[in-house]
Amino acid sequence: MADAGGAGFGALLRQLRLEASLTIEALAEASGVSVRGIGDLERGRRATPQRGTVAALADGLKLGDAERERLLAAARIGRNPRHRPVGLRAFPRGIDDFVGREAELARLAELAERTSAGPPAVVAVSGPPGAGKTTLALRAAHELAGRFPDGQLLVDLRGMDDDPPDPAELMLRVLKALGVADRDLAKAGPQGHPEIYRQVLADRFCLLVLDNARDEAQVRPLLPGAGAGMVVVTSRRMLTGLESVHRLPIGELSPVEAAAFLTALVGPQRADADPVALAEVAGRCGHLPLALRVAGNWLATRTGWTVRRLADRLALEERRLDTLTAGDLRLSAAFDLSYRQLTPTAARLFRLLALVDGPDASAAGAAQLTGQPLFDAEDTLEELVETGLLGTDQDRYRLHDLMRLYARNRLQAEEPAEDAEAARSALHRWLLETAVVAGRWYEPDHGAPPPTWQGTVDLSTAEHARVWLQAEGANWLAALRAAAAAGDHTTVVEVADALHWFSDQWVFWGHWPEVCATAARSAQALGDPLLEATHLNNHAWALLVCESRHHDSLDRSAQALAAAQRAEDLPQQGWAHSYAAWALGLLGDHAEAAHHNHEAAKLFEAAGDLHGTLHAMSSTGQTLLLAGRHEESIEQNIRTLVFLEQAGDRIEPHSADFNRANLQTSIGWAHMHLENWSEAAHHLRTAVDLCRTSGHPVLESRALVRLGNALLASGQRDEARDVFTQCLALGGAGNPEHIATARERLADLDTR
Repeated sequence: MADAGGAGFGALLRQLRLEASLTIEALAEASGVSVRGIGDLERGRRATPQRGTVAALADGLKLGDAERERLLAAARIGRNPRHRPVGLRAFPRGIDDFVGREAELARLAELAERTSAGPPAVVAVSGPPGAGKTTLALRAAHELAGRFPDGQLLVDLRGMDDDPPDPAELMLRVLKALGVADRDLAKAGPQGHPEIYRQVLADRFCLLVLDNARDEAQVRPLLPGAGAGMVVVTSRRMLTGLESVHRLPIGELSPVEAAAFLTALVGPQRADADPVALAEVAGRCGHLPLALRVAGNWLATRTGWTVRRLADRLALEERRLDTLTAGDLRLSAAFDLSYRQLTPTAARLFRLLALVDGPDASAAGAAQLTGQPLFDAEDTLEELVETGLLGTDQDRYRLHDLMRLYARNRLQAEEPAEDAEAARSALHRWLLETAVVAGRWYEPDHGAPPPTWQGTVDLSTAEHARVWLQAEGANWLAALRAAAAAGDHTTVVEVADALHWFSDQWVFWGHWPEVCATAARSAQALGDPLLEATHLNNHAWALLVCESRHHDSLDRSAQALAAAQRAEDLPQQGWAHSYAAWALGLLGDHAEAAHHNHEAAKLFEAAGDLHGTLHAMSSTGQTLLLAGRHEESIEQNIRTLVFLEQAGDRIEPHSADFNRANLQTSIGWAHMHLENWSEAAHHLRTAVDLCRTSGHPVLESRALVRLGNALLASGQRDEARDVFTQCLALGGAGNPEHIATARERLADLDTR
């Protein structure tokens, strides 16, 4: 087997020959060195080429001064074993089944390419426990071996040890590995080692991997300031304090990469036998490389197990971490190492984050868990981020799924049950109180938070309120469920009532039917017929709009009408008729829909309810449209627009914006039925502009699809293509049905 120095010279020679686009025969002819001699050098069979041979090869390759010196330096290393650095063969195993990380490897290759003229590139690879930082560094060293003819050296900094080695000890270890004589080290003394270290690395084309760094103080003295080498530092910490470094954070693999990794470990026959189970195993491992390796090793050593059997075992959350153990490879042990290094304050917050119901949390939410002031909680969260135990994205903090299970275990083991419950209650209480204040931005007769409100989040505008409600949606929904389960019906009703008008801003969230049904049950439990009517009506709306359950919506609005009549409340009677009219119109019973619209209008007028009157007028136009009475529908919608303008600021601004856009869309749709394409396009463009100004992507997607259809019908194919493309660009913010229609239209246009 060739030694490391020979492999370094041979790899560099081959790289330079290929870059010159020369065959071995062509280089032999140009240099005068035999074909066999060049082949032996490239394959490492000869490790000690003479200077004249190297010079002849450099001439044949037409190398510049820098590349010529690089080739000569590689030859010198091969001739002097004492100065030969540790090669890749001294690296640990773990790269044969490497999968993914193409972007990261490409970035490392790009940085390595830049090092030929100096200065040395320093790359900090950071990520959570088990992300595969060391494996990535080893793979990169393998792929980049030819660019570093003086070799590659791995130094384990043992950053997770209780007493890791200091920089002086590590520096001495590197110098000895690089062949510096003991007498030279003794002569210089410890105070002279840094200078020798800098000089040696400056003179070498070497890749140095500093693995498992504890912190910046341990790493900083080991970073060279000159030369053409490269240093890759791996650490669970982000090493934020290091200057002039290239940062390469890594996380879990993609689902496809995770499945490929498992397949490599268990074999394609077992993997292909049940790809669904394989994907479940990968998902329950959180696509984390270490967890995947443990699961793969488990299956590889238990040939009687099916992939499905392991998938089902991993489905038990309370046993998942225990299951992810294979021999001395234990996932939770990797987490233990980082957890033990936390300050007590950070460790407690880490445990309490297991109480967060949704996928992530804010600093304000974390402050409720711990009772810290907001800025202190933020600092503690950042400590967790720095140590790799917590991910962050746009002011949100997220525990990896397996890390959440580990945090839950630590919570149960270390936190008194009553303290954990108090923290959970504080978080839930804050979420629901804030949801009420945020939701009332959109509710008639409310708006901005009252001057007396002292909140920890910025709700100074309706847009800030919307962003908060959507970001915390999973969390406040869980808090609402907990309140209902605890019998806190007053709170449930208050929250749902405050969010009803906001729901138009986030129609396809997916949980409004549950919110409204929960509130209706709480209202019934409170025995208040007016509250019952209100929330039964809200549920009728949710069933109709969010789930298209027209008959179920009719049943709910009938129950709401009966409760409103018991309460003798005219507005809620009006809303019950209005929602019934809407459902009946969609079911094709236009005469009955018209009757309910008429009843709703009378009740709203008698109650002096402008918002109800606006809805009844709009619903009447919609009923006429669905009945095929298109001219009458246009006239009715124009009357509604006039009413809306005359009402002015007596209509809640967000409701006014919503209705203007909706009415313009309906007018445009009616003109489409009449084949008035120009008029249709005009009103639909107006609707699109109104939606964009007021931030209504759901309505915008509907207006865009109808506008695109109108343009297609009038022969304006290019304009239609542009409109459908705009609709598709709305993505998840738009109505899924309209997004799908836009995609189909574009595919159809491409086909034609």
